[in-house]
Amino acid sequence: MKLSALCAAAGLALDGGDANVTGFAIDHRKVAPGTVFGAFRGAKFNGEDFIPAAIEAGAVAVVAAPEAKVEGAVHFADAEPRRLFARLAAPFFTPVPETLVAVTGTNGKTSTVELTRQLWRMAGQRAASIGTLGVTTSDESVSTGLTTPDIVTFLANLTGLAREGVTHVAYEASSHGLSQFRIEGPRVSAGAFTNLSRDHLDYHATMEDYFAAKMRLFDDVVMDGGTAVIWADDAWSDKAIAHAQARGLKLLTVGTKGEHIRLLGRTPTALGQKLEVEYQGKVRVIDLPLIGAYQAANALVSAGLVLATGGDAHTTFDALKRLVTVRGRIERAAISPAGAPIYVDYAHTPDALEAAIAALRPHVTGRLIAVFGAGGDRDQGKRPEMGRIASAGADVAIVTDDNPRGEDPAAIRAMVLAGMGEGAREIGDRREAIAAAVAEAGAGDVVLIAGKGHEQGQIIGSGETMRVLPFDDVTVAREMAGTLGGK
Repeated sequence: MKLSALCAAAGLALDGGDANVTGFAIDHRKVAPGTVFGAFRGAKFNGEDFIPAAIEAGAVAVVAAPEAKVEGAVHFADAEPRRLFARLAAPFFTPVPETLVAVTGTNGKTSTVELTRQLWRMAGQRAASIGTLGVTTSDESVSTGLTTPDIVTFLANLTGLAREGVTHVAYEASSHGLSQFRIEGPRVSAGAFTNLSRDHLDYHATMEDYFAAKMRLFDDVVMDGGTAVIWADDAWSDKAIAHAQARGLKLLTVGTKGEHIRLLGRTPTALGQKLEVEYQGKVRVIDLPLIGAYQAANALVSAGLVLATGGDAHTTFDALKRLVTVRGRIERAAISPAGAPIYVDYAHTPDALEAAIAALRPHVTGRLIAVFGAGGDRDQGKRPEMGRIASAGADVAIVTDDNPRGEDPAAIRAMVLAGMGEGAREIGDRREAIAAAVAEAGAGDVVLIAGKGHEQGQIIGSGETMRVLPFDDVTVAREMAGTLGGK
């Protein structure tokens, strides 16, 4: 494709020679003749340092800040080079699935995009989801990846899915991905906001900055005339609604305060919950096979996204009864020898940990035993708050390691324990902590292993010393239960 054609599609003027474009790259080692190279300044590396190497490898154009030095290739200069790079790349990566929706929020993104995919699939659509779990395709196959991959990988994934016949895609829009313009370009029919609570304040200066990054979904990414699906029961929901209204988007609010999908009642059951929901004047009773209030929220927001993109109401609400638990999200991993269910959840923020505990509490007749920790090289302020929540919500709270990265694990645990009362336990080795919880669980008890969810490794060290040790909470829970005679 000619560079001039890409410029025309992106609404840019070409100031320099035309060339045949063969690809896009943000890693100079992936540059081949005909590549457009994105040279961005990052926290660890400055892509501008690699401009000469990229041009030597055959880059025909470089997207970089105005002051960057570019010799021997077209220089597309912009104060936000990541955004300009996305605008140029989008027309190159075609085709893309005809229906795209994106989900932002602190918690619930992974479940919401995957549940949306399931609802579409049950309605007969060829659908996929992209996010923390990777790319989950219409045939249920999964390839792992980042919550929001880099723009080149993201666009290439969309094109690959479209060529496989996928027509509907739901993807996670993280605050990092939104602030770094990693999901720009494609036509997004609808966006969803789940909730906002403390997280990533090692990256964003304040909660207001964090929220502003999330709101780029409604401010810039969702297409003109698109729909904003918003969980209305969160403290930040009204502000999210205001952003959607200011943009002129259609609005579909969900929850007990929702004006479109209203949650009238929720009753926990043995393996899920019964929901009473009103939509377009009709009240429906739904047996949702997922545990917890936040899973009800995720499922209903998913239904909102399906309805916002042309889904049939009867088919969509009926399909909620057949949803399958998302990997690592209140996933029942095993049963202890005494008959206590053992659940694994990805909760790694104060709000998510509190929600996971609240989700399981109605199913506890004995004690709720929680195993949890906090990640290293991340927001330190949330650690004592997580400790406080676990101490208040669980009957037994065991603090352990959870991806300590470059920090001293004992120091991380100490910060968590600082927020806890008497009786809190500390078992640094995560396998030993899980073994202790499973061994102690008696009849009527429930075990929650929080923090890692679907993750397959424990991250130790940082930079050149970083190692990822194989570790899966679900597998370990099953091993411990099996060793003790459970299942």
